[in-house]
Amino acid sequence: MTKHLLIVDLEATCWDGDVPGLARRQTVEDMEVIEFGCVVAEPDGKVLDAKSFFVRPVLRPQLSSFCTQLTGISQQQVAVAPVYAEVVQDINAWLAAYQPFCWASWGDYDRHQLDAERQHKGCEPAFMAIEHKNLKQLWREGRAAKRRSGLQAALAFHGLAFEGQHHRGIDDARNIARLLPWIPL
Repeated sequence: MTKHLLIVDLEATCWDGDVPGLARRQTVEDMEVIEFGCVVAEPDGKVLDAKSFFVRPVLRPQLSSFCTQLTGISQQQVAVAPVYAEVVQDINAWLAAYQPFCWASWGDYDRHQLDAERQHKGCEPAFMAIEHKNLKQLWREGRAAKRRSGLQAALAFHGLAFEGQHHRGIDDARNIARLLPWIPL
């Protein structure tokens, strides 16, 4: 039986400068997930399935122009999307066809954001109960400590160009999957 890996890349509400109504920069507690980019892949990078789940933010429902420019996600896309708890149910139903041995992300931001969402919304995707792997950290192991390890830099290191739109969850997740052949799991 082939083992499956779930790659998750989140996009969230964000601002260039202070959070509206607050005199400080954003933290994960201020942000809300607006997209789950999810890829089910084999450890060698073969993509078995991929899906984008948009989420309607409720704390600050109006996306900043910075956020829409950065992610390419429009106000209309999130305005008609289900709320977080409904999306969690949709993700759980979608993943029922797979048995991922772990879930992974490029860095720890996604795990921290999901922890904050659980605290605020009282629910989390079922995959949070399985092991998380920080693929960025695993990719860096055995490479020069000062090597740039952003997603685009890691792709370039292997002679790969980024495909799609950077900071779009589904595109980032697909590109992360392309790096799996060089990441020890």
